[in-house]
Amino acid sequence: MKNILLLLSVFFILSCNSDDNNTPAVEGETEEMYFPDNNTDVWETKSLTELGWDESAKNELFTFLETKNSKSFMVLVNGRIVIEEYFNGHTATTPWYWASAGKTLTTALTGIAEQENYLDIDNKVSDYLGTGWTSASLEKENLITCKHLLTMTSGLDDSLGDDVSPANLQYIADAGTRWAYHNVYVKLQDVVAEATGQSWSNYFDSKLKNPTGMTGAWIQTGDLSVYWSTTRSMARFGLLALNNGKWKENQIINSNYFANAVTPSQNINKGYGYLWWINGEQSYHLPQSQFEFSGSIIPDGSDDMYMALGKNDQKIYVIPSKKMVIIRMGEAADGENFALSGFDNDLWVKINAMIN
Repeated sequence: MKNILLLLSVFFILSCNSDDNNTPAVEGETEEMYFPDNNTDVWETKSLTELGWDESAKNELFTFLETKNSKSFMVLVNGRIVIEEYFNGHTATTPWYWASAGKTLTTALTGIAEQENYLDIDNKVSDYLGTGWTSASLEKENLITCKHLLTMTSGLDDSLGDDVSPANLQYIADAGTRWAYHNVYVKLQDVVAEATGQSWSNYFDSKLKNPTGMTGAWIQTGDLSVYWSTTRSMARFGLLALNNGKWKENQIINSNYFANAVTPSQNINKGYGYLWWINGEQSYHLPQSQFEFSGSIIPDGSDDMYMALGKNDQKIYVIPSKKMVIIRMGEAADGENFALSGFDNDLWVKINAMIN
């Protein structure tokens, strides 16, 4: 009888502890991952109070974002919207450009084409585009594989601008021996189109945009085709990335390929995967620089974070340990930049004040 009373007492104590409303839930610890349905504005939400986040720090974050020329800011935890805020006349239905954050869309489509056996990223680019797609000698051109384009290690001269005509794609080093942030990656879009026998935009729509419920379009701007969409569509792609290429029950991007895409892809720039930036590594390079910087790209950001970063501070931050996706769209926070800027770390100082 004494043993039964002891067990009942323990059960009562544990039950009371589990109902303690003063103990905030850990993000995503037991909650099921949520994906919004397609063709609807319905998207489940979660409050700051439920997560134990600091409301006053959130207000300070909003002030900071507004003064830093932001258009929108969105935070998902386990797929649910915790923050969705628009600034400076922007709205939930207003499209904005991804800039180089859209490089990761090219990564996704290349992986999808490979898993459908249209291409092999270890094959040379000229297998799909024919020879003469650069002005390098045939010997040097044949060194360049699709993976070299994914990892920014083509060895082509990055100082000649965005034009990717053959005359402007000039040899400077053997493929795989030099990392340089270069627009030549867009040749992967031509590779996918040639390999699949479809236009880039049609293949993109059928294999990535439509299955995830994204909206938006590729718009030609000078030498570049740039993706424009709403903030929520960018967040949908971030949610796909958080789930290793899986949307609901559909593995859209091969999980092994995606894991390789968001881990260091070569030893020259350890902060770079397949067109994704990688946080928490020993060192990194910046666009238009051959200098190696020590430490993590965003010191105040999570070490497990990977990032799609675009010109003038377009941001997708994916943080698996927190089941979190963060989106920022807008004008340049301070000065014009290619992908990374001091704004990244300043923003994370403000985010940490709120979530910690």
